[in-house]
Amino acid sequence: MPLALLALAIGAFGIGTTEFVVMGLLPEVADEFSVSVPAAGWLTTGYALGVFGGAPLLTALGTRVPRKRMLMGLMGLFVIGNVISALAPAFGILLVGRIVASFAHGAFFGIGAVVAAGLVAKDKRAGAIAMMFTGLTVANVVGAPGGTLVGQTVGWRVTFLAVAAIGVVGLAGVARLVPDLPREPHASPDQRKPSAGTDLRRELAALLHPQVLLAMAMTVLGFGGVFAALTYIAPMMTDVAGYADGSVTWLLALFGLGMVGGNLVGGRFADRALMPLLYVALSSLTATLALFTVTAHSKPGAAVSIFLVGFFGFATVPPLQKRVLDQAAAAPTLASAVNVGAFNLGNALAAWLGGLAISAGLGYTAPNWIGAALAASGLALAVLAAALERRAGARGPGAAAGPRTVRVAGSPVRTEGGGVRAEGGAVRAEGGAVRAVDGGVRAGPGASADVPAAAAPPPATPPTAADAAARPR
Repeated sequence: MPLALLALAIGAFGIGTTEFVVMGLLPEVADEFSVSVPAAGWLTTGYALGVFGGAPLLTALGTRVPRKRMLMGLMGLFVIGNVISALAPAFGILLVGRIVASFAHGAFFGIGAVVAAGLVAKDKRAGAIAMMFTGLTVANVVGAPGGTLVGQTVGWRVTFLAVAAIGVVGLAGVARLVPDLPREPHASPDQRKPSAGTDLRRELAALLHPQVLLAMAMTVLGFGGVFAALTYIAPMMTDVAGYADGSVTWLLALFGLGMVGGNLVGGRFADRALMPLLYVALSSLTATLALFTVTAHSKPGAAVSIFLVGFFGFATVPPLQKRVLDQAAAAPTLASAVNVGAFNLGNALAAWLGGLAISAGLGYTAPNWIGAALAASGLALAVLAAALERRAGARGPGAAAGPRTVRVAGSPVRTEGGGVRAEGGAVRAEGGAVRAVDGGVRAGPGASADVPAAAAPPPATPPTAADAAARPR
């Protein structure tokens, strides 16, 4: 794997630490600012909403900015947000700091995923994305538990200052190790040529593809189930399972170990069997969260459930991100960033619903069955997306892939739903693909090709009597 992935992983580690560490510090923050635990939960909800809103905004604004420079700027914004959080004199200012830091989150992971995929061969993209997201998962083994321990012993403000320092290291790593890649590393030279407004239009068109939107909805609901339980893990473990306050640190580490394992498994198999992997991960996550409502009353059962929620939850991350990249292959940057925002929209939705359930007096285990319902909804959408894809495939690859363009003798020819129109009979459609008659050039779904004039054969003429006599019998 390229060394540049290490720099992306360091940035992901810092972002993952600041995202998850606050969950172990909710009681301390709530005490200092004299707010309830559900109210303090807005530090999670507000962060997640900031990711969801900031991802498309900053990515769209940065469509004309080189990706390396954009990643550096995002890490700088992340550092500023954590410094604001560390120095916040009131709960509202702390929330503002969280939102500022969150704006860097979605765009960094979205652009970083595209950069990571561009560093390796096409059949290794999911593994490269998983390698970058390893920084996020390791943050839950080391960063979040360590930050929780620091916050409980020295003060939560020190935790945010330490996270800001990690951000500085990530910024230096990106500047040093990440190369300056073309806008679309796997595109043809013609596709890489910039033109005013074209990049954003292409990105928006790819974002609005029905299968891309379905994949993002899967992300919101499927992964949202994880945060329904995780947001209120500290009071759930101390008030329901009976763990001491200091145990939350190693329980978060256990969750992080599950995340690491699930992320690696997801990255390994997403390139081989993406949809089957999603079925298994989402159905297992649904069952685990449903059982967590019961196992939370037992220390061993709670510990096992926390690990499994992390494992099955993060086994969905590489396949969901890769599916969005595959479905928006012509212009993946905005779709990738918005999908990272979709993860956090699910987090915000789950944290909000969990807080409502707790405030209604349903207890600290209520978020678990809410999470199970969300994960089951994500599974249903995955089944629907696959069914629609099969139906489109039955009508021919062209129906699923949408419009494509092939150039014949310098003139563009558009294909719509598997049909093609060409002057002089130079091109014909075969099962949704576009192929030069002489077999020299093919343009598959989403591709384009230049067919030289010489490749177009002359119009067919009826066989002569001599031809007929010479034909083998």
